Amino acid sequence: MGRLRRCWSLRATCDPSAVTRPALVLPTITANELLDKIENRDSFVLVDALAPMVYAHSHLPGAINLPPADIDPARIARRIPDPQSEIVVYCSSPDCDDSVATARRLQDLGYTNVRHYAGGKNEWRDAGLPLERAGKPFAPKP
Repeated sequence: MGRLRRCWSLRATCDPSAVTRPALVLPTITANELLDKIENRDSFVLVDALAPMVYAHSHLPGAINLPPADIDPARIARRIPDPQSEIVVYCSSPDCDDSVATARRLQDLGYTNVRHYAGGKNEWRDAGLPLERAGKPFAPKP
């Protein structure tokens, strides 16, 4: 059964965090839609769910770093005070689960407008779209 563990008996001792929750349904956003939001300076929070070292290397313009393991409710409330803020979460590619895990944690904290850019940083970079490093434009070497 792979990573899926369930408690089949009412008497079973089970770590609730080990039980796989139902699949999260997230509204999605395309690269073009996201680029429009960035270029138009729309009001939204862009979240890079990758590890801090990966984020530090390069990220989408204006993104903040919130890997799933670093989601602290008090810190999130300071960084994103309005639970109705539009939030777009991404990681490296459609195969990366970190963005979905971060989105789930944000929803668990009461954020109601969370979207997913499934293509992630790899699709963005491969399309030649802009990246940042330390707040400045970054162009990866071919």
